[in-house]
Amino acid sequence: MTTGFSLATTDHQALANGEKVRLSNGDNDRIAIVLVANFPDFTPNPLPTFAANVRGVNPFDLVGIGDQLYVTDGGQNLVWQVDIPTGAFWVLSSFPNIANPLFNPTPPPPGLGGPFVEAVPTGIREFKGQLFVTLFRGFPFPPGTSVVEQIDPATGNHVPFITGLKTAIDVLPLTDDGETTDYLVLQHASGPVLSGPGLLTRVRASGGPPTVITHCLNRPTSMTRDENTGALFLTEIVNGRVVVIP
Repeated sequence: MTTGFSLATTDHQALANGEKVRLSNGDNDRIAIVLVANFPDFTPNPLPTFAANVRGVNPFDLVGIGDQLYVTDGGQNLVWQVDIPTGAFWVLSSFPNIANPLFNPTPPPPGLGGPFVEAVPTGIREFKGQLFVTLFRGFPFPPGTSVVEQIDPATGNHVPFITGLKTAIDVLPLTDDGETTDYLVLQHASGPVLSGPGLLTRVRASGGPPTVITHCLNRPTSMTRDENTGALFLTEIVNGRVVVIP
């Protein structure tokens, strides 16, 4: 446990100008921060009734391969690629809306959203040269529409890899002696909309239905595994906790 570091408004401005910011927390701990890439805050998204409407940029998760970063953007429904040495960035992959299966009958009951559901990419992993991205999906979070997509970082082409999920927010491939044994998929919630406990599910590489490892999580957001002990550590947004599954 260390005392936190605070960024002042002037520090944010210095970073935006490309300057290095050095911070101290008062306990002889020091860090230096430099800007790698500065995404736009928003992009134009005009509506028929409001031409000045915009869509926010929401970098959610990232993974590095060599000197490249791959960043999911839940607001823009895409994955950015960032060149670390230059700070240049561009869109690697984008994900279209899908039909809302709950938008039926016509007109639908209140609270079932519009005719389409957005992708909302969240977690991202690199595994054997490929990228695996969880598509959380947007409101009303219809069951069975959330997926894990596999992306070729050389081309940006992507295909569904694990389907039929509810609110997938992170994925973790597991290996044994270099061979893929299965995939852990973290789901943020299991009930209607975003109610119900979060789930940790195991999907066998050999196929078959997923199995639930635990359903006692409170809105989990990410996970990582201790390769020495096999323990799994997960973050929960509601309680602000890190929990461990031996």
